[in-house]
Amino acid sequence: MGTLRPSPAPVPWPAVFRAAVAMTLPLVIGLATDHVAYGALASMGALSGVIGDTASAYRMRVINIAIPQLFGAVGVLLGTLVYGQGWLAVGVITLIALVSGMISTIGAVASVSGLLLLLNSIIGAGLPMPGEWWLAPLLMTGGGLLVLLLALLAWPLRQGKAERTEVAGAYRQAAALLEAAGGDAGAYEDARQAVTQSLNQSYDLVLARRTRDHGRNQDLVRLVTQLNALTLIVEAAPAAHLSGRPLPPEVADTVRRLADGVQGGDPERVELDLPDAESTAGRAVEHAVRHAADVIAGEDPHNVDDRLGTPAALTQRARRAARNVFVSAESWRYGVRLALCIGIAQALVSLVEFERSYWVALTITFVMKPDFGSVFSRAVMRAVGTAAGLLVAAAVLAEVPRGWWDVPVLLVLAPLIPALTPRGYGYQTAAITPVILLLSDTMNQQGFGLVMPRLYDSLIGCGIALVAGYLLWPESWSTRIGDRLADAVADTARYVETAFLDPATPGVPDPAARARMRRRLYRDLSSVRLEFQRALTEPPPTGPRAAAWWPLVVAVERVVDATTAARVRIRHGAPRPAPEESAELCRHLEELAEGLRDTDTLEAVCVPLPEGDDDSVLAPLRREIQATRAIASPQTADKTG
Repeated sequence: MGTLRPSPAPVPWPAVFRAAVAMTLPLVIGLATDHVAYGALASMGALSGVIGDTASAYRMRVINIAIPQLFGAVGVLLGTLVYGQGWLAVGVITLIALVSGMISTIGAVASVSGLLLLLNSIIGAGLPMPGEWWLAPLLMTGGGLLVLLLALLAWPLRQGKAERTEVAGAYRQAAALLEAAGGDAGAYEDARQAVTQSLNQSYDLVLARRTRDHGRNQDLVRLVTQLNALTLIVEAAPAAHLSGRPLPPEVADTVRRLADGVQGGDPERVELDLPDAESTAGRAVEHAVRHAADVIAGEDPHNVDDRLGTPAALTQRARRAARNVFVSAESWRYGVRLALCIGIAQALVSLVEFERSYWVALTITFVMKPDFGSVFSRAVMRAVGTAAGLLVAAAVLAEVPRGWWDVPVLLVLAPLIPALTPRGYGYQTAAITPVILLLSDTMNQQGFGLVMPRLYDSLIGCGIALVAGYLLWPESWSTRIGDRLADAVADTARYVETAFLDPATPGVPDPAARARMRRRLYRDLSSVRLEFQRALTEPPPTGPRAAAWWPLVVAVERVVDATTAARVRIRHGAPRPAPEESAELCRHLEELAEGLRDTDTLEAVCVPLPEGDDDSVLAPLRREIQATRAIASPQTADKTG
């Protein structure tokens, strides 16, 4: 019953207001011009825009809303062209499902784009669209762009502020990380996760804009260098944490004042009030904070000492991700699973004589969405949410006459979508269901008779998703835990392999490349952590098995932290370890990764523990690897530790 518990989240009042206006205004115009079906279509398009209206920064709103709308327009066009075409409709919608599923694995924007591509094609193939073939895509896209227009109204007044606010927020998260260093391990882990997520979002936002400005915008160049300087602070934090002594409170306070300087866009130097550091870790933190202050105060961002360089641009990463989709076994697996389920549903709707509606495939689309969590949990929550939403829809369709009375009803129901979506998937379903039914009935005038058939269709869709999209695929309930975590351990081994080599050695990556490797590794580990959190919601045996492996995920993150901390200590005077010592630790991580592959039980792993000098700079890293081994193979650790 934990999935029924609402997640704590503030109400996004601006998004609530935009949903009310954007979804109601098209219906008002349709009623006023006696083209109510056109207005309902535009309101459906606005619903798609409301689903994607989740970004706080204006430029990300353009990406999150506009790009999915283009995919949605293509979807409704293809669906309209095959409406009532029997086997042709089944084939086209199934192929769209394959493409939608594959591109959904790229990232958040691609996921919403794939969702709308499939969603709108199902609606187009399942509902008779008014007007010419081009009118439905135009109206639905116009409704979605109305949401975008409302979301951008204040942009001219806040030009450039969103990027600075995001970067300043990353600095404040780093201050919280420094505050937690040396204290409670759980609080430190939470703070590190928060700063990793904030850095990811900041880089994505700044680089998305810088891609179009080709480096000419001085403010954007400055923001990139400020993020790179912040990365040095984040790198120094593990060393401070592993020292076991909390940092003086003045350190975190100074970083917060740096955040204020970033947000204000004022390059004046922040007055540093840092006590004398008494340890290598403390000196590393102090050095990183002073460097960040120099970067923030620099008048010419091109002349600052930018030690990391610019990460790959967002468009470059997007092209790389799109290319990887076609060679990724994971994207093909998900695409085929989704296509199989949608193909069965569309065949049931288009070919079988007893009446079923597009709602079957619509249900599967939402249940099978890859980043909504467990398929099993989503199927259950979809059924519960649909039932709750249908209770509201039944009251509306039974008691409210169609026409102008729909306007105040929609004005009340539409804002519930952004208000309840952060609370959980079931709550989002309960909010969306009556809105879609109201708009569908506005077009088809079927009244209260829609309610029970839609409930049956939803239950059928949930059943198809559970059987054809979950139970028939063993990986759904085994989650391939060992294989996924093994990849992360292998990447960690490569990081350890290069972290302690002398930069003067031929073929060794430069410090900037190694820093980017570490940043990419933390991003990947964050994704692994998210995958495991989703697995925790699966029914037995997957959920309990994921819970048993969860400490190992945290332990691998601590290995990366210890590696970074050792690098920081070496940079600030500690002796560089012998290549044989780091190579030995790397070998143990590689063997651990090999043992974890395709393994469902922790006790099956058997790797000997590393030994070494306790006075070495790598001693903390060795202890973390030993702790990881103790988690990964309790029986072996008891025998050899």
